[in-house]
Amino acid sequence: MNQTIKFKVRNSGLIRLKCFKDLPDGNLFIAESARQIPFDIKRVYFINTLANPKAIRGKHAHRKLEQVLICVSGSFVLHLDDGRHKQHIRLNDSACGIRVGPLLWHTMSSFSYDCVILVLASEWFDESDYIRDHDVFLQAAARGQRPRSSRTAR
Repeated sequence: MNQTIKFKVRNSGLIRLKCFKDLPDGNLFIAESARQIPFDIKRVYFINTLANPKAIRGKHAHRKLEQVLICVSGSFVLHLDDGRHKQHIRLNDSACGIRVGPLLWHTMSSFSYDCVILVLASEWFDESDYIRDHDVFLQAAARGQRPRSSRTAR
């Protein structure tokens, strides 16, 4: 990943993890709330076994949730859309993550066979926080607010 990314989309940014290189015994990467991660971490999950070259993940935005996506192995392309600007970022550096804030549509694709994505989230899972309809997202982004309709959740 190019560590000098100029972000075009709102509610995003580069997160640099603390790294201790201890070769030949490997590297240790650290992500701490209120230090490297700009929120309290309430949920951690990871995605792997993305062997299908046509796999696409994400395809949604959140009303309140913030996340940091870290590609701990392999690579993938993160597509971001804030309703006005779009950006595509290739993640392939386990020392860096991308902040995906609220009202930011995100999709992931072009996974390498060995891709593993670690996600740090600011909230526990809540289906009502998801915006799964891109048109509803665009309307909310244009208003600069979170949609109120319960129809947006799946």
